[in-house]
Amino acid sequence: MNISFINKPFGWILEYIAGLVGGNFAASIFLFTLLINLILIPLSIKSQKSTVQQTRIKPKLDELKKRYGDDKQKYNTEMQKLYQEENISMSGGCLPLILRLIFMMSIYWIILSPLTYLMHIDKNVISEAVKTLGTTAKSGSELAVIDAVRNGTIDSPAIAKALESINFEFFGINLTQTPNFSFNIFNDFQTIWIMPIIAFGAQILSSLLSMAMQKKINPDAPSMNSMLLMMPLISLFIGFSLPGGVTFYWACSSLIGGLIQTGIQFYYGPHKMLARERIKELKKQSAFEEGQIKKLGSTENE
Repeated sequence: MNISFINKPFGWILEYIAGLVGGNFAASIFLFTLLINLILIPLSIKSQKSTVQQTRIKPKLDELKKRYGDDKQKYNTEMQKLYQEENISMSGGCLPLILRLIFMMSIYWIILSPLTYLMHIDKNVISEAVKTLGTTAKSGSELAVIDAVRNGTIDSPAIAKALESINFEFFGINLTQTPNFSFNIFNDFQTIWIMPIIAFGAQILSSLLSMAMQKKINPDAPSMNSMLLMMPLISLFIGFSLPGGVTFYWACSSLIGGLIQTGIQFYYGPHKMLARERIKELKKQSAFEEGQIKKLGSTENE
């Protein structure tokens, strides 16, 4: 899904960040990912609070299920009433996930089409270069054009000049390249293979942090360990068919997002949130009692 109306402003932001870091593509992706995750912190906190509130009302939900288990319509009606009474949004945790998916798709297209979204080359120039190269105008063709211009296979002064301002390498790894996997690892090894492996390691680390935090703050919660470990394996498999820039973004997103989410889960864990709510209730009760005492004292003086 190519969402160009989002890709364009994100491309301008990424270009601006790249200008701040000397045109380093990897550094700009890292900083852009950090910026996105910082912007999403308020929504992530809201989502975590909603999750804790749902945990708090679970006994009431279980009671409703026992009472109306056979009547699903009645159960759903009563459940909605309960959520309204407790001021809990049933979809409160979905928005951050949806936004992250949109951002991920946008970054995917920006990395696949850097000439369009990052360097803002005229589309006619890009089309001519693609035609000269002999590739079809499909996803990834702009990356093939970049390699061809660098290698001197095709001559495009406009693209060559734009490439002078962007460095697509990450410690010698060209992030515009896509791995060509081979089981003959030793003879056919490519440095670009390192990127999906780095992304895999980052996602494993993020999953381990999430599992450890979940066990600490809510030991009774259903275990999702198998799914948390399965997702990095799927990403590793898919990563060998994607440009290095995409898997580098996955690695950055996993590390930054995982650390931020771990901090949010720690600070807004069930026990801490319930303790803070209890303190607020006690303060309100104390203030009410003080008011009553003052009121009684003034009445006696009269």
